[in-house]
Amino acid sequence: VPLLATQILWINLLTDTAPALAMGFDPPPDDVMNLPPRGMHDRVIDREMQIGIVYVGLVMAVVTLFALDLTLPGGLVNGTGTITDARTMAFTTLVLAQLFNCFNARSDRESAFHRLFTNPVLWVAIGISLVLQVAVVYVPFLNDAFDTTAMGLSDWLWCIGLASVVLWASELRKLVSGRRGAA
Repeated sequence: VPLLATQILWINLLTDTAPALAMGFDPPPDDVMNLPPRGMHDRVIDREMQIGIVYVGLVMAVVTLFALDLTLPGGLVNGTGTITDARTMAFTTLVLAQLFNCFNARSDRESAFHRLFTNPVLWVAIGISLVLQVAVVYVPFLNDAFDTTAMGLSDWLWCIGLASVVLWASELRKLVSGRRGAA
């Protein structure tokens, strides 16, 4: 099993609580008054948004599974770690990918880098989430509860690099679809 139930619950708690609430403090997009109003019968989650959700989900799944494969013996990349090492890498990669995705989720049209620092509450929420994830990786009783193990610097760099793919993939999608705003 790539991730344990406790790890999945932790991911939901960590990435869907404080960061999601903090996004409510985001100022409205610059072009909000230039857009026509949504029709009374239009879906809130339209086809374009559904495609975006599937796209981001697939990117997150691929990078998370790659982090798992990177650590385990065999597979695409021959790692030397244990299943606990691999799960910790995959778990951390998915948490970080969700946190990177917070910046993508702020707008379907504008670059994630546009108005990057206009919401300090979001930065605080992401910082708290990062500190809690680091605790799950390094605090012994949390290691036992979440079946994690301490990671080295190179492991963290791999996790950050892989997780950031979700940001770059979304930026590319916005660029290709012609919906990208000023950076």
